[in-house]
Amino acid sequence: MTITRTVEVPADHKISLELPRSIPVGSKAQIELKVIPFEKKEDRSEKLHLTKAELDEILVTAKTPISDSLTGILAHLGNITIEQIREERLTRYIK
Repeated sequence: MTITRTVEVPADHKISLELPRSIPVGSKAQIELKVIPFEKKEDRSEKLHLTKAELDEILVTAKTPISDSLTGILAHLGNITIEQIREERLTRYIK
């Protein structure tokens, strides 16, 4: 039997534990307590705003195979939709 509860830590850092009635009185039971604090995550709702010059600089300085291949594939396409990107990717497989 596993009992899982999420609790807010009180100021005195004390919590109480109530066992289910299905456990007979006088029987032995092993209790495991695992404390896993939830860390506050960063607010990711803010979007990263880059100018074209800043993005170009990142792409030039970050020599990675993925970014190099993506810029090479999409460089001649201009302003395209997702479907057009998929079609472009599939052209090398479908002949």
